[in-house]
Amino acid sequence: MELESLIESAAANGASDLHLEAGMPAALRVRGALRVAGEPIAPKALLEAARALIGESQWPVFLERRSYDLSKTIRGVRCRINVLQTSRGVGLAIRLLSSFQATVEKLNLHPDLKKLVKNTHGLILICGPTGSGKSSTLAALIQEINLTDTRHIVTVESPIEYTFRPRRAYIRQREVGRDTPSFEQALLDALREDPDVLMVGEMRDPETMRLTLSASETGHLVLATVHSSSCAEAIQRVASAFPAEIQSAVCAQLSDCLVAVVSQRLRFRQDLNIAVPECEILMATHAVKNFIRTREFFKVITAIETGADHGMWTFQRYAKWLETRTNFFIPGQNAEPPDSEPTESLPAAATLPVLTTSAPKVVEKKAKTHVAHESGRIEIEPIEGEFGKILKKP
Repeated sequence: MELESLIESAAANGASDLHLEAGMPAALRVRGALRVAGEPIAPKALLEAARALIGESQWPVFLERRSYDLSKTIRGVRCRINVLQTSRGVGLAIRLLSSFQATVEKLNLHPDLKKLVKNTHGLILICGPTGSGKSSTLAALIQEINLTDTRHIVTVESPIEYTFRPRRAYIRQREVGRDTPSFEQALLDALREDPDVLMVGEMRDPETMRLTLSASETGHLVLATVHSSSCAEAIQRVASAFPAEIQSAVCAQLSDCLVAVVSQRLRFRQDLNIAVPECEILMATHAVKNFIRTREFFKVITAIETGADHGMWTFQRYAKWLETRTNFFIPGQNAEPPDSEPTESLPAAATLPVLTTSAPKVVEKKAKTHVAHESGRIEIEPIEGEFGKILKKP
């Protein structure tokens, strides 16, 4: 099994995810549908590939946790990789990220989203189900600040998915598990690092949410993601993560610092052959803040429906706008802007070993940058195709 060839072939076939499981064929997610290709993968080969990805210094961490997250550029494709232990052995879940630098224009988002990052303080939530492009939208907003303003940006991610080349902004990116032991510690550190903008990859637990809310109240612009299907649900999810006796105080804090909530989902456009994000946008008007403070979350839905004059969008209105839009960015067809630059690879592992005390330092070699140019996407059949040929190699 050649992992690099599998990822390169998956990218050429327009896959968003690649799943590898011991004793099972490789599976691709293409346009939302899962497709299986090739022969079963030998458990030993998959174990060796996983160990090479994680590295000898961090392998004991995987053995203890039975899972490990990392990001890596392989054959010019930026990948977010989760290594996991299953009943069959070691498995890999690989998310193939966009090969271009995420911007509002390149993600085909509404230009009004640029206005959100003009705020100097407050909280912006990006929500949506898994695989809806939350991280890409978050990266596009950070890139908008990077291109237009001189601010100090600190990101906390697990793992780092998009690397930024500082333009006007001063950007520091920290990866949980490699550069900091936890989201909580990174957020506590960030308040002493003089940031103007703080980006939190994901609010997973009440402590992270509490520190994120506190940071947004202390004069910082904070961008974070939440797993939910609508703006009202995202707000309710944050509030319900805390004990009942303090939810009123949390809602008051959330209403004071909230700037906007963006909920999104992806819809594949057959005419464009790309997935386009559909958004619901909630702006924190005085009425919305009052609904949050009094915990009347059901009224937020009505506020979005009647708040077009305040820059709010329902999914239905946004879909109608997409139908009338003509200037879509299509990767591989649209000319890149003159100042665009390729995505940088992450540096090698940090100088100080992370989470281990006795293992020697291993310096990881950078993968050679190799971009495959394809004229179009190829449908993968269950047995035949490039994946079958790759998997049959000894």
